[in-house]
Amino acid sequence: MKRTKLKKALGFVTLCLVLVGFIGFVEKQAQHKSFGGLEIDLEAVSGVYFVEEKEIEEIIYAAFPILKAGLPVTEIPLSAVEKRLAGHPFIKAVQASIGHKGILEVTIKQHEPIARIARPLGADGYITMEGLIIPTSPTYTSRVLILEGDYAEKLMDQGSVDEMPELMPLIHFVTEDEFWSAQVTELEINKKDDIRLHQQVGKQVIELGDALDIESKFRRIEVLYKEILPRKGWNAYERISVKFKNQIVCE
Repeated sequence: MKRTKLKKALGFVTLCLVLVGFIGFVEKQAQHKSFGGLEIDLEAVSGVYFVEEKEIEEIIYAAFPILKAGLPVTEIPLSAVEKRLAGHPFIKAVQASIGHKGILEVTIKQHEPIARIARPLGADGYITMEGLIIPTSPTYTSRVLILEGDYAEKLMDQGSVDEMPELMPLIHFVTEDEFWSAQVTELEINKKDDIRLHQQVGKQVIELGDALDIESKFRRIEVLYKEILPRKGWNAYERISVKFKNQIVCE
């Protein structure tokens, strides 16, 4: 019995020594590897690439001229590469690692635009799913909900929607609903409590008020579409408002 336990113990120790030796061998082999090239894995957003592989390669090679054949993989600055690319406005997340044959593998996730701030006298900007505001791409355009108005432009200057956190639930509500995403073409945001909806069908601009109590307001707009406008005509009123609690004002 004791001999059996001793054999098992010796076998376990031998296995551990072999494993440690193998790890040491692999690490030693890795140290002798040299830079074998660059590989970019770029994840598309809805089939669109706001940043291209060629641009990423140019950024990396310009920022790290040491990346040449013969450079030991242990000297490849992985953290620095990630930090440099993380500063790109269209890049949401980046991971750099050493792959097979010393290849520098860079995996990139892009920001996903959910709305676009349109400015008549300045450059437009996208609002991302996280509420950040980033520049538009010179290469590609994403078809998203349009935001206009003085307050929308103010948010653009601030770089995020932090001063109006209630805006993101409104944008998500409109864009994630099949009917409203097709019917609402634009949000006009003049003030926090002065939001107006521009429609695909109907000339009237609907006064939404603030971005609170959204579900109740859109239920009232739905009543307007289903019960009032079919009887009165789609262009019967010049002003429609649901900004007051439990009311639809048609004039």
